[in-house]
Amino acid sequence: MASSNDRISKVLLVAIVLCLVCSVVVSSAAVLLRDAQQANKALDMKRNILAAAGMLEPGVSVEEQFKRVETRAINFETGEFTDAVNAATYDQRKAAKAPETSEALDGEEDIAGINRQEKYGLVYLVYEGDRLDKVILPVRGYGLWSTLYGFLALESDLNTVAGLGFYEHGETPGLGGEVDNPLWKAKWHGKQVYEPGDFGDVQLSVVKGEVDPQAPNAQYKVDGLSGATLTSKGVDQLIKFWLSEQGYAQFLTNLKSGEA
Repeated sequence: MASSNDRISKVLLVAIVLCLVCSVVVSSAAVLLRDAQQANKALDMKRNILAAAGMLEPGVSVEEQFKRVETRAINFETGEFTDAVNAATYDQRKAAKAPETSEALDGEEDIAGINRQEKYGLVYLVYEGDRLDKVILPVRGYGLWSTLYGFLALESDLNTVAGLGFYEHGETPGLGGEVDNPLWKAKWHGKQVYEPGDFGDVQLSVVKGEVDPQAPNAQYKVDGLSGATLTSKGVDQLIKFWLSEQGYAQFLTNLKSGEA
């Protein structure tokens, strides 16, 4: 019996030592790889920003392409650039969850289903020499099953859509997940957001079914996703929220007039 007890003790000791060694290895790996993981995450975000604007060139370094992009922080209330946060390190998603850096939205305000809105946002400006070429805006909103996170790019007139892309969501593959379909994303290119000279009154919308290109106001309408009514509605609402006065409209007005 004593011999049996000795064998059990040794098995337990080996198991405990093995667990400790594995814990140390896993913890060490997590610490050592943290910087690499954060760098990869930042690189992937840059890739998505470029892709949304139709600027991503295969075979060319993402970092090299991103040199054309200037990252700035804005104050949503004033629509002006701000130095209140460091644009290079500011985490807009994290800020949206903290009461001290965001504001709660009531039901009527919260058409995008985001619950809280951060006080400061990021914008990405693309220049051709000294001339503004594109503006890329982070957007998000609730679809059927998840919050969709993405970027909307506008041409230099700040009214024509250059592209739209979502980099994170949990919508149903083959239905709401078709927000990732290149054919559907291509339908956004060239659409108009506002009536000329009227920032804030968002005309751009996702409609049920297909858009008749000959119909009145077709330039403001995008085909809905077949079989994904609620996801389509979610995209429609998040576009309306972020391009309204609550979102980037005041900033776009200021940028257009040179007062941002």
